[in-house]
Amino acid sequence: MDNSEVIISLKGLSFTYHDNKSHRPVLNDLNLQISRGERVGLIGANGSGKTTLFHLLMGLLRQTAGTIEVFGEERRKEKDFREVREKIGLLFQDSDDQLFCPTVAEDVAFGPLNLGNSQEEALAITREVLKRLGLEGFEDRLTYKLSGGEKRLISLATVLAMKPEVLILDEPTTGLDEDTVERLTEILRGSDLTYLIASHNRDFLSKTTDIIYRLGRGKLTSPVS
Repeated sequence: MDNSEVIISLKGLSFTYHDNKSHRPVLNDLNLQISRGERVGLIGANGSGKTTLFHLLMGLLRQTAGTIEVFGEERRKEKDFREVREKIGLLFQDSDDQLFCPTVAEDVAFGPLNLGNSQEEALAITREVLKRLGLEGFEDRLTYKLSGGEKRLISLATVLAMKPEVLILDEPTTGLDEDTVERLTEILRGSDLTYLIASHNRDFLSKTTDIIYRLGRGKLTSPVS
């Protein structure tokens, strides 16, 4: 595929937490390239670095070594990641890290409002996204009273409401029942978005991604059959 279509390019990426007494890198000379339209899955044991990798991609952490190129530009400083955060939607592993407004509508509309939409436009986007996820009528629900699965879906709604070009989903099926996982699968398969998903649910990844990598010892192994 033409290099102009490459959205994410990681070269020699390494990262070590400062409080890591063993000084063993979480990521060690990792390489990854994702082109527009690709759907990539990521598996690995707890603590293997999947969430760390996502946070590096979004500029929430800074690499120890290596380069991060997103949308054709190298990203190193905080200002470099502003465009990344506007165009890439990250679903956090913990929904409570994503939801901070009193009601569902306020949480989902927060992103569109920050992107310059009017109150009316943000409300319309909120209703459309909630309908897509089968959450009609949730607008006035209090977020702290939602179940774990409901919080997961509302967190996804806040991401989709930003109309991102790329999705990064960290354990999206956590807390979801079988029917809801199937609905999420259909939503992803029916979209034209580029996405990267980390999940322990191999069946879910096999249905939603084109290739699955394994992360272990700080490196990616591909492909996983």
